[in-house]
Amino acid sequence: MNETDKPLRADARRNRARVLEAAEEVFAAEGVGAPTEAVARRAGVGIGTVFRHFPTKEALLEAVLVERMRGLVEHARRAAGDADAGGALFGFLEHIVEQSASKNAYADALAGAGVDVSGVFAGVRDELFAAVEALVLRARDAGAVRPDVGPVEVIAVVVGASHAARWAPQPARALAVAVVLDGLRKKC
Repeated sequence: MNETDKPLRADARRNRARVLEAAEEVFAAEGVGAPTEAVARRAGVGIGTVFRHFPTKEALLEAVLVERMRGLVEHARRAAGDADAGGALFGFLEHIVEQSASKNAYADALAGAGVDVSGVFAGVRDELFAAVEALVLRARDAGAVRPDVGPVEVIAVVVGASHAARWAPQPARALAVAVVLDGLRKKC
């Protein structure tokens, strides 16, 4: 077992979680180019603690991105229990679109540093796909989604909606996203 395979002590787990939370806040406020020192200050830890958990800034960005993806998985799983299956799916998709700008900033920064971004998602990709699939199937069974739509199409559409949101000016953004997502709805 190497050093990264050892379970973390409780205090180390707390510090790691504080660093990740602080990184989210700092990068949201200052952009992904913000210095790691700002993350350490926000977390209330020394820079050595940050680097002990995340040896490079790219490792920190990767961890934040993976945590965001895990958050999406949990959001989708919670939404799967909603009584309104269509509302749960479309609410989740709107949440993804809202999160896409910052997710893309992380991904772009990592890709610019030569990191294989698709490899970063490898561990959580299947979980997210399964969670989206459950939402889509429930919404389709409830008649809220077209019968020919599955999770692959939904993911493709949400990527398109994310790009629409990226380029649409603020007053038109919500309408642009709604227009894109409406293509998934079952027509009466």
